[in-house]
Amino acid sequence: MKIGELAQAAGVSCDTLRFYEKRGLIRAVRGSNGYRRYAPETVQLIGYIRTAQKLGFSLAEIGESLPALWHAESPDAAVAQLLTEKVQAIDERIASLKRLKKELLERVAQVCPLTSS
Repeated sequence: MKIGELAQAAGVSCDTLRFYEKRGLIRAVRGSNGYRRYAPETVQLIGYIRTAQKLGFSLAEIGESLPALWHAESPDAAVAQLLTEKVQAIDERIASLKRLKKELLERVAQVCPLTSS
């Protein structure tokens, strides 16, 4: 399918598709006329990319995980593992932010909040 057809089918812009291609997330084959041609399963791949972004994954994280997911014996289990790891990373980030908040509140109470305690 051509880029415009894919954009319409996936609900994204042609610029988004070009960007994903530049980042190595999707691939196109160039015809003799120079037009990009995409495999039909690219629509599903773009859906995965968009959903992963909504769930807080960066494009770099998505790009790193795609090959393993695409070839996994059990894609559902592989995705579940990725989601579990993301939840753990979020929990670690929340704990870090709580520690930072505590330190900031302690400094507010100091005579000069910017000096080390």
